[in-house]
Amino acid sequence: MRVANKWTFRTAGDLAWLMTRETTETKKLSRAAIEVLAIVAYHQPVTRAEIEEIRGVVTSKGTLDVLLETGWIRPRGRRKTPGRPLTFGTTEAFLSQFSLEALGDLPGLDELKGTGLLDSRLPSGFNVPTPSDDPTLREDEDPLEPGDNLELFLAPVAEPEEGGGKDSDSEGGGPSEGDGKDSA
Repeated sequence: MRVANKWTFRTAGDLAWLMTRETTETKKLSRAAIEVLAIVAYHQPVTRAEIEEIRGVVTSKGTLDVLLETGWIRPRGRRKTPGRPLTFGTTEAFLSQFSLEALGDLPGLDELKGTGLLDSRLPSGFNVPTPSDDPTLREDEDPLEPGDNLELFLAPVAEPEEGGGKDSDSEGGGPSEGDGKDSA
């Protein structure tokens, strides 16, 4: 087929599915993303501010975006506090990925110490919360409203540059963990 005095190949719309290539791209989660995932799993429902308080550092917007894109966390509702922040919880995909039947199957304090993942010299009063699978909203949560546009929560996708530049999804695409500053 000729378009603008140049030859181009086109595939009929009903045969386009034959031309698609599906590949699974494995990406390693950053340390920050793993920490946030653990906090959400053990403390859900949890807001971004609560995650930052537990971690002691500002959480990059891209860190939550990566976990939302993987489908391992999801917005649950809104906290009944000023600003009505989103609360996050884990999904069935999280349980499936880590071969868990329920969140209660996550390792406790003794198991984490036994595997060497926690230092034996923990501060007094340190405890690992018991995670809850309860999907019902707590007293301090409101349900998400139909008008909530949660797509705005994800970082914007960069537009491909004109003139044959790389497309935004190639080579390590996706949100960067960057400098830990919040772009919101």
